[in-house]
Amino acid sequence: MSENQIINSNAEGQESAAAQPAEVATATTNVPVQTAHDDFDWSIDKRNVSTYSQAEKEKYDKVYDNTFVTITDGELVKGAVVALTKTDVVINIGFKSDGLVSFNEFRDLQNLSVGDEVEVMVVEKEDREGNLHLSRKQARITRAWERIVEVHKTGEIVTGTVTSKTKGGLIVDVFGMETFLPGSQIDVKPVTDYDQFVNKTMEFKVVKVNEAIKNAVVSHKALIESDIEAQRAEIMSKLEKGQVLEGTIKNITDFGAFMDLGGLDGLLYITDISWGRITHPSEVLKLDQKLNVVVLDFDDDKKRISLGLKQLTPHPWDVLPEAIKEGEVVKGKVVNIEDYGAFLEILPGVEGLVHVSEITWANTPINAKEFFKLGDEHQAKIVTLDKDSRKMSLSIKQMTPDPWNEIETKYPVDSKHKGLVKNITPYGVFVELEPGIGGMIHISDLSWLKRFNHPSEYTKVGEHIDIIILGIDKENRKLQLGHKQLEEDPWNALEDTFAVGTLHEGTVIRKDDKGAIVQLPYGLEGFAPARHLGKEDGKTVTADETAQFMVIEFDRNEKRIVLSHARIWEQAQASEKDAARKEAKAEADKTKKAVKNIQGKVEKATLGDLGVLAELKKKMEGGDEAAQ
Repeated sequence: MSENQIINSNAEGQESAAAQPAEVATATTNVPVQTAHDDFDWSIDKRNVSTYSQAEKEKYDKVYDNTFVTITDGELVKGAVVALTKTDVVINIGFKSDGLVSFNEFRDLQNLSVGDEVEVMVVEKEDREGNLHLSRKQARITRAWERIVEVHKTGEIVTGTVTSKTKGGLIVDVFGMETFLPGSQIDVKPVTDYDQFVNKTMEFKVVKVNEAIKNAVVSHKALIESDIEAQRAEIMSKLEKGQVLEGTIKNITDFGAFMDLGGLDGLLYITDISWGRITHPSEVLKLDQKLNVVVLDFDDDKKRISLGLKQLTPHPWDVLPEAIKEGEVVKGKVVNIEDYGAFLEILPGVEGLVHVSEITWANTPINAKEFFKLGDEHQAKIVTLDKDSRKMSLSIKQMTPDPWNEIETKYPVDSKHKGLVKNITPYGVFVELEPGIGGMIHISDLSWLKRFNHPSEYTKVGEHIDIIILGIDKENRKLQLGHKQLEEDPWNALEDTFAVGTLHEGTVIRKDDKGAIVQLPYGLEGFAPARHLGKEDGKTVTADETAQFMVIEFDRNEKRIVLSHARIWEQAQASEKDAARKEAKAEADKTKKAVKNIQGKVEKATLGDLGVLAELKKKMEGGDEAAQ
């Protein structure tokens, strides 16, 4: 019970007590009794507290309640700064108590003072200690997020400050809220150094928002691209073939260079950079280099522009110097090599072909890819020149006199020389006697005695070999060379030594299904067919085995010796059988002679004689069978 109520209650009690005797008197006498305190105002107590009517109470309660505001957690409200301490700012938001906010949340307001109005968020109306918990930082973040969502919908450009670098990009403060700027969205050009943008204020476009986690992604590249697109559209509207533009090299690739034409990119192909041949655009171009180019072609729909650099200068064939003509000697660099020859660049854009037939006077095959190397320089003579078709044929061999004009004098038939092995084929060896002069030694002319499967078994490229001139074909520029002809044919003297039927010791050096090659004395080799390699015990002569062989064929013209090991023991067995046959036949003849003598002495045979004769006949028949 309130103090006013207590006072009012006491006063009513007193009135009731004072009135009681009067009522009694009235009841008995009906005459009121006057007292000394009848004129006292009992509504006022000793402490000057007055009572209020119900209407007055409701009126004053309403006035009191209107002095406070109703707030909820998370609500944004305006408040006035009522006091400043060293660490906090006291803010009155019209609630029953004031709130404290850390000074750190006002670092952006340098001149904050009492009476200033600020916006804060109600974090908690009453925390554990009963205090009102406010936050200006949360209020700013909420307002910033609302603004970011709005500009994302409208596409409005915002200004932000890069505060720090993070993995994959930068952190940007937009409206007081941290947003993410990916590295790929910083610029249209690749950026590797992110530190250069820290603390830098730039314009951005909000490209993505995530309502769930209140995260936003901004882009500076999008603004640049929109500007570039506008410039591109303007340039494309004024573009014409043959138009000369100034551009900057922004990227160099193997096939060309991309140029920035002031908001529009164009491609300068490697073939349109120079009239001469280049292997890579970086040989003549550099990044960020500015130069004039001509528009060769463009596509409005695909936004593609083909540029040319060499087209700004005349074609070198159209301004060919007078000194370059047929019969003149020129110097050129090898820029291309094909199987049929090599191209020499005489001037940038002016090339001539050295055909393989014009490399050397020799008629031996020449591999252009072995003779020429890219980048090497050679002197050559202009053989033909056609300015209209822009073709030139060159010759290296015509730089020197034709050595075949005096071939019979310098290299007559049967003359002996030493040459250099230049090439080896399965059928022979190409030998060079001097530059432009050479010939071939056939594989059969390497040795009188040995047969080679390949000439490389006898000699190697780069070795020197003695030769003899066997023949000259001046028209076809060919020399027939020999090597074995430097010595006499040993087969003439060996015909008696290796006569058919003679026995020789030999070693099997190679063996296959057809037979074996046998090394014989004097460096000869013979061939033993597979069926002639059998031994008497049923086995065969193996590789690297040494055995006796019989010559069963000797051909001096074909330089061939055929051998047999089996023939040796087969003939021995045949001789033994022949001796046994002769002995049996002699015994039979002797028996027949004895029987004939007996028959001559006996005139008439008796039954007993017939038995003896039958026994003799049986014996004779047995002797004949043994003889057979």
